[in-house]
Amino acid sequence: MTGGIAEHVAERIMGSKRMGWSMKRVRKAVFPVAGLGTRFLPATKAIPKEMLTVVDRPVIQYVVDEAREAGIEHFIFVTGRNKAVIEDHFDVQFELYDTLAQRGKDDQLARLQRLQPAPGQTSFTRQQVPMGLGHAVWCARELVGDEPFALLLPDMIMQSEKSCMKDMVELYAETGNNIIAVQECDPAEAHKYGIVGRGEDTHHGFRITGMVEKPKPGTAPSNLFINGRYILQPEIFGILESQERGAGNEIQLTDAMLKLEKQQSFYGYHYKGRTFDCGSPEGFVEANVAFALWRNDMNASMAGVIRTLLDEMKPSERRGVLG
Repeated sequence: MTGGIAEHVAERIMGSKRMGWSMKRVRKAVFPVAGLGTRFLPATKAIPKEMLTVVDRPVIQYVVDEAREAGIEHFIFVTGRNKAVIEDHFDVQFELYDTLAQRGKDDQLARLQRLQPAPGQTSFTRQQVPMGLGHAVWCARELVGDEPFALLLPDMIMQSEKSCMKDMVELYAETGNNIIAVQECDPAEAHKYGIVGRGEDTHHGFRITGMVEKPKPGTAPSNLFINGRYILQPEIFGILESQERGAGNEIQLTDAMLKLEKQQSFYGYHYKGRTFDCGSPEGFVEANVAFALWRNDMNASMAGVIRTLLDEMKPSERRGVLG
């Protein structure tokens, strides 16, 4: 056994004894869906931003499907007021299913049934006051219990042949520690994101040597930004319990992870696919175009529509779009 591997195995064993957790499978995922979606008003006045559709599926469906592909069995939604439609979306719609069956729309019915979580697979808890991501995660503590869990930010949807979370779960199985997915950004834009420091490679990830939220220009430890996918150990809840408010007068998850980092190792998974920030109108439109072009039944017609729209633009508009 090489020194690096032996050291890694020893760390896992000692970490397990020291922290009191054993190597448990990642079975549960948390989805913070309590946000108001003010950047999409008036569209989100009555409809949760998570239910806005990218092509023909709500944004939240893409994120849940990613978790399901990774082997997640229990989906925990941290909701707020006016979010009941999310719960309805993941419930059985008897009248709709019956109507589709009577009309012979078997393909549509089968598709809906494939997306339907099994009884007992979904749980909903309320974040009564918007106090930040860290607080939303803490609200799920009783449903998660003493287990590692996945955290998926529903604004961020991924496009790749193999899901980001599936690869993260595989890295977790190799390391037994906290995992954060990261991607590269323009170094000049690093001050807009949570950035990690990159240590030595291990398995198909790397050790994280530090984390900083929105570093000052020129001070970022790398250009690897946190893209909204995490696997965290349950000790994070004890830290969040007494976590003081940070940036924006909110309880920040990054602040809690920095404290947990002093007790447990963090590993980074360098995701190579595309990520779309559907929390912004620009990212949402980009996601619709990208996923439409990705579909075999739509890519040819959509490419033609885009070319036609560009051809019909005025010269002054084209200069602004094409540079």
